[in-house]
Amino acid sequence: MRHARDHDLDRLELLLERLRTLTGLVEKKRGVFYRKSKSFLHFHEDPKGLFADIRTEDFSDFERVDVTGPEGRDHLVTLAMKRT
Repeated sequence: MRHARDHDLDRLELLLERLRTLTGLVEKKRGVFYRKSKSFLHFHEDPKGLFADIRTEDFSDFERVDVTGPEGRDHLVTLAMKRT
């Protein structure tokens, strides 16, 4: 699984726009979000689809979320809202 490239992120632009509105998140590089000084959320692509790695509630690790479809994208935004 590799980090998402620009053409992968193009498919997620509406999701990225939603994430950019969340208070406390800073997009350091397209598709790479930080909370305070720590990496919070980034994206991967593999043959199975598009995935986001988001920090767990205790910030000790990442949780992988399938964002290939709209349900996963909504779930990711909900997690991000709860964790920021």
